[in-house]
Amino acid sequence: MRAATGLRAVRAALLAGALALSACVAAAPEPPTRAVPQGPLLPMPQMKVFGTPHPQPPARSNAEIARDILELSFRMESGRELPVLTRFEGPVTLHVAGAVPPTARADVDRLARRLRAEAGIDVRVAAGPAPAGGNRIAIEFLPRAQMQRLVPEAACFVVPRIGSWAEYRALRRSADVDWTTLTRRERAVVFVPSDTSPQEIRDCLHEEVAQALGPLNDLYSLPDSVFNDDNFHAVLTGFDMLVLRVYNAPELRSGMTRAEVAARLPALLARLNPRGGSAAQSAAPEVTPRPWIDAVERALGPRASDRARRAAAGRALAIAIAEDWTGARAGFSWFALGRLNLSGDLETAFTAFLRAALIYRAGPGMEVQVAHVDMQLAAFALSAGQAEDVLTFTGRAIPVVARAENAALLATLMFLRAEALDLQGRGAEARAERLDAMGWARYGFGAEAEVRRRMAEIAALSPPAQIVQALAEAD
Repeated sequence: MRAATGLRAVRAALLAGALALSACVAAAPEPPTRAVPQGPLLPMPQMKVFGTPHPQPPARSNAEIARDILELSFRMESGRELPVLTRFEGPVTLHVAGAVPPTARADVDRLARRLRAEAGIDVRVAAGPAPAGGNRIAIEFLPRAQMQRLVPEAACFVVPRIGSWAEYRALRRSADVDWTTLTRRERAVVFVPSDTSPQEIRDCLHEEVAQALGPLNDLYSLPDSVFNDDNFHAVLTGFDMLVLRVYNAPELRSGMTRAEVAARLPALLARLNPRGGSAAQSAAPEVTPRPWIDAVERALGPRASDRARRAAAGRALAIAIAEDWTGARAGFSWFALGRLNLSGDLETAFTAFLRAALIYRAGPGMEVQVAHVDMQLAAFALSAGQAEDVLTFTGRAIPVVARAENAALLATLMFLRAEALDLQGRGAEARAERLDAMGWARYGFGAEAEVRRRMAEIAALSPPAQIVQALAEAD
């Protein structure tokens, strides 16, 4: 009796939330999970990959973008200030080396084409170790465990002045690899794990090569950028390409101070982004306080207990509320709280996701964030047997996620959708959706065993037929 009452309460909340969100409406794309048997034994299709990119141009004013560029360019993620602008002057060669995964070379080539076409950077790709002389960025692939023995917190990273892992091991504690000592960039190396999913490898390539060629900082206040540690965006966005185009424009050069760059940005942005001159200007966001960043990093990091992580998420949210934030950082505070309560307090998690969705839908340029929340809400709806709500949440999220090239999230949404179709008795459609999702999951999650595990976890969210029938009869 208590279980049936609880299901009706969840259903009522879901229906109310769905109606409210449809009226006004990282992170890692994972629904609530539990240990389950092997998923449906469908044949494993070929891996799917994305075609022509469709980045959206930035919607903010040039004045706002100029502020963002200065904050990105003259400070590091640690908060240390950079005294001057540094960049590669002239053409740059990317050298791919190490245990290169099968999909990685194609993704490097695709990234280089985008950088040439969208950011105007003269980048070419070559195989093998980087030779002496010339502007060069080495991309070295090595096992994750080997990387994390020296840098435990990093999924991937970029280092200046050197070109290999052996050099990094020898010089990692020296000033040679300190970005603040540079006056011009001539060499850099990007370290990427060779034994993870194709999508994670590609995401690392986009963010780290972009930092090698452009700004070194990340800003949690940015809604439409990979230069944000919330990890909502998987590939370089239209905003990111504009930043890189500005950073490498002929009006700027290595050695310029912040004041010198600031003086040139208005005319430079007017030339490169004329639509930004007429966009409405919002107030400058406050500098993100270090206690909020520390709380978020503890909440989402791997080294704290679940209880400590939830407490840290609560602290981050309290700071966001006290600061009266309304944009990306406020939404992320609620989103992180929701994620960290999925394994325990589902009511808190559900409420947090609804609050995050309302914030993300209220501001421009946060459609990808909304799609992440919609995936979580679709998982709740599936658990409550609400097939139509699952189809609504996933139906509006899938086009956004496909445009953002997030195969892992796309596959997750499609698996959820397949379960909802099964609940409606539409078995043939469900099978086709599931097979399509498996192709994207091969890129997003990697190994076949991982694909089937994810699919089985989502299948386990779907309630037994008798519970679905009981809910229907309760109406």
